Amino acid sequence: MSNTRGPILVVEDIPNVLELLEVTLRFQGYEVISAHNGQEALDILEKESPALIITDILMPKLDGFALMQKLRVNPKTMGIPVIFLSATYVTPEDRTFALSLGASRFIEKPIDTEEFLLTIAELLSKEQITIPRALPQPQFYSGYRARLETKFQHKNRQIARIERLLPTLDLGQQESFKTLYEQALRDRDEIQVELEALKDTIKNLHIKDQ
Repeated sequence: MSNTRGPILVVEDIPNVLELLEVTLRFQGYEVISAHNGQEALDILEKESPALIITDILMPKLDGFALMQKLRVNPKTMGIPVIFLSATYVTPEDRTFALSLGASRFIEKPIDTEEFLLTIAELLSKEQITIPRALPQPQFYSGYRARLETKFQHKNRQIARIERLLPTLDLGQQESFKTLYEQALRDRDEIQVELEALKDTIKNLHIKDQ
C-alpha cells in the first residue's frame, strides 16, 4: 500500500505515541517521516512534500493549532490534508475550531486503529483535495486564544482536584494519581507557554496596525 504521492508526516511529542503511530503506518506500507513539535514539522516541510500530515495539538514550541494556521497561509503547504489527534482538546468547541482551520479530520485519543487507518486511506485515495481557506488572522487569534484559555482553566481545576484527593488515598493509589498530576502540570505549563507567546504576537500585531 505504498503511497506514490509522498510520505506521511507524523507530528507528536510523546515518544511512545509517536512510535506506535510510526509502527502502525509502516506496517500498512506507508512511508513515514516524523517531527516532535510544530516547529520541527515546519523545518521538515522546507525539504519534504508529504501527502498527508497527522498532528497532535498539545505540543511544545509550536502546537497543532498554530502549525495548522501556518500550513494554510503557505501556498506550498496549504493543500496538504491534515488529521488532528488529541487527548486534551476534545470538547465540541475544540473540534469545531480545529475543523475551521482546515483540518480534514479530528480524531480523539486513544486511537481506534481500524478507524484511523480507514480515514488515512480515504484521504489518500481522493483524486482531488479541496484546498481550504486559512482563517483571517483576527478570527484565528481570537479562537486560538479562547481555546488555550479554556484549556488552561480546565487544567488548573484538574490539578486542584488531584491535590485535594491525594492526601485521602492510600500509598498504592497515590502513585498512579501522582503520575496523572505530573502530566497535568506539564500540560498546563505547555499551554501557558503558548498563551504567553500568543499574547506577544497579538500585541505586536496591534502595534503594527497603529
